[in-house]
Amino acid sequence: MFVDQLFLALIVLPFAGAILAATLNGHAKTSVRIAFTVSSLSSLLGLAVAFLIFLDGEMRWELPFSSPFGPLSFYLDTLAAFFLGTISVVTFAVSVYSFGYANHYEGKYPVGLLGAMFNIFFSSMVMVVSSSNAILFLIMWETMSLSSFFLVIFEHRQEGTVGSGLFYLIMTHIGTAAIGMGLLLMYVNSGSFDLSSFPGAAQGMSDVLRSAVFLLWLVGFGAKAGIVPLHVWLPMAHPAAPSNVSALMSAVMVKTAIYMLIRCCFGLLGVQDTWWGITVLAIGCVSALLGVMYALIESDIKRMLAFSTVENVGIMLIALGVAMVFGSYGLKELAGLALIACLMHVLSHALFKSLLFMGAGSVLLATHTKDMERLGGLAKRMPYTGAMFLIGALSASAIPPLSGFISEWLIFQAMLQSFSIPDAMVKILITVALGTLAITGALAAAAFLKVFGITFLARPRSRDADEAREVPKSMLLGMGLMAALCVLAGVLSFAILPGLDQVSAPLAGASIADSLVNGIEIVPTVGEFSQASPPLIAVIILAVMGLVLTLSQAYGGRRKVVRADTWDCGTPLTARTEYSGRGFSNPINRMFSWVYRPIRTFRATRSPSPYIRTEMRYTSTTQPVFEKYLYGPTEAGVRWAAKKISVIQTGSIQTYLGYIFVVLVLLLVALRL
Repeated sequence: MFVDQLFLALIVLPFAGAILAATLNGHAKTSVRIAFTVSSLSSLLGLAVAFLIFLDGEMRWELPFSSPFGPLSFYLDTLAAFFLGTISVVTFAVSVYSFGYANHYEGKYPVGLLGAMFNIFFSSMVMVVSSSNAILFLIMWETMSLSSFFLVIFEHRQEGTVGSGLFYLIMTHIGTAAIGMGLLLMYVNSGSFDLSSFPGAAQGMSDVLRSAVFLLWLVGFGAKAGIVPLHVWLPMAHPAAPSNVSALMSAVMVKTAIYMLIRCCFGLLGVQDTWWGITVLAIGCVSALLGVMYALIESDIKRMLAFSTVENVGIMLIALGVAMVFGSYGLKELAGLALIACLMHVLSHALFKSLLFMGAGSVLLATHTKDMERLGGLAKRMPYTGAMFLIGALSASAIPPLSGFISEWLIFQAMLQSFSIPDAMVKILITVALGTLAITGALAAAAFLKVFGITFLARPRSRDADEAREVPKSMLLGMGLMAALCVLAGVLSFAILPGLDQVSAPLAGASIADSLVNGIEIVPTVGEFSQASPPLIAVIILAVMGLVLTLSQAYGGRRKVVRADTWDCGTPLTARTEYSGRGFSNPINRMFSWVYRPIRTFRATRSPSPYIRTEMRYTSTTQPVFEKYLYGPTEAGVRWAAKKISVIQTGSIQTYLGYIFVVLVLLLVALRL
């Protein structure tokens, strides 16, 4: 009963805060304080509810009124509680960050409305992962989509912002249409909109119909998650949105789609066909590899992080696909291991990606640019932001013992144990996927080496970068919380994994907590395969660093510090002589030119002699392959079809009444048959 009351408060409080913030929109500072105080308190309530669910098991609560679609109820089990906790912890940190970040909109944009939409966005995500009625779920899903759309277009005066928001809205509604069709098919076979009735109905469905529902949900939820080729909205919407909103969208909103894919595949439909898992695995591999490849060549920090989200969603789908394959063969323990790895990466990505987007927002606030080529030298001017961004970049690069390393290591362990699968072809496919994941990890490290090095190291490349100063304390506090959690979630992962086993065990059908964790060691599920001790790794790293420092001071002696210019071969060093971001990624660009389709131009603007070029201009752009070859032709086809169909739009009321009459007759005939 106490959990029910907390959950009710969790739903009501953000909406009350949204109304109050919107009402006080004319008082910018007051509305900001109220909006983000409420979202902070609400997220703490969400953490409390999630913790109690892990202790008690589950919760069901119905709205106190009836509907034509059956009881409108909310249900929380350990899976929903895990995602609720992840959403809440990220929202708390971003809310603290927003106290300082939102102030720079004062006098430019209605910050009260920003705070109102922020609270509605959070509350809708909470209700998405807790809705147990299909119609209620769709309402909350649409509320989440619409509130995030209004947040994306908040800076509507910026060029391209509204267009990016509209494209996001179109993509998310295409996904919603596919989701709705799948839910209606399940309703037809179950006779109820209650999600708890779907598993029983799925058992009586034909293989073709059940697979059709799976594919519809994969497309629908995949569009929200950002799988390739449905990912194009991410690098458009994330740079357009305020950075605190980008942090929420990338870190937790896309995870609601991962939550529903797990819920649908392991709960509502049940994993029976191996090809389902292979399909998810293949989509994950393509998304991970292409996402990181496009991230590597980006010069816009927020676009780069958006493509990185595509990569990490792909990694989650790789783990989910492997879990589904294991489950289809009845290998429950290995399915549990892969599912735990997927959940761990959901948590890890939420932590480091929210940190990185908040770091990008701090850079944007201090320098007024997202272009890496105009940055540089920020480590001296923004030391705290630089240090915390580095922690996020290291975690995203899977450097031990941070959280990103643990989650990816677990995925590798699950994939390496595919030798237990009896089908040789499936073993080969998983081996290929493992190689893809390894390449993805290497490219991710290169991408984050680029973004940190070009942004924070060397000399400033512009006046704005040279004049940058550290951001307000509330922003540092929000980033600091996520940075600390990136470290703690990695070092203390041995304590987190048993909780994730509570989530995976009911879905996979087997608990592996006793075999997965031995004291402070993480060990394999099957046999003496491998093991790792995150705390021991952390101790060794700190000990080696301390030893190197001690030896260097003991045997190096104190030396006089001499400051002098770097040897420049007679050429003065300026920002123009620094390594650029494009130069850093150019070898990869050339290596994978068949993917990037680069367009390069070279022009000498001044040439007094054929042997001496005084001014040269070189440009290299990447073709938007998916936009050009997929979405462009699709848009042209829709326009052509709309133009042809527009002949029925005569403007005559008599004609329209005739259309209605014909449709009614056809419906009567169809229903009579």
